[in-house]
Amino acid sequence: MVKYRASRIDRTFSALADPTRRGILLRLKKESGISVSELARPFPLKLPGMMKHLDVLSDAGLITRTKTGRTVSVNLAVGPMREAMEWLKRYERFWTVSIDRLVALTEKEGEQ
Repeated sequence: MVKYRASRIDRTFSALADPTRRGILLRLKKESGISVSELARPFPLKLPGMMKHLDVLSDAGLITRTKTGRTVSVNLAVGPMREAMEWLKRYERFWTVSIDRLVALTEKEGEQ
């Protein structure tokens, strides 16, 4: 098997592919700086499972963790998300044109 070192944007999109990790990021958007145990509470995961998800998010640079005593707090990190958005914006015109054509076709069929 060929060794492949994922780029930062690859790690970002890979991390965002999982619905649990997207849920974690959404929760952190609403309540940044909460503890790992508080963050894990609404998810149907045990703490080791949550830690694996946090490791993936951390490796992608999407979160930061800060330890104060025995408590680890988690915060969003916006850099990788901005990079992903910039990458997506380069391709926006392709799907915008397709959506415009679909709307035009739908409206034309509705008139008939």
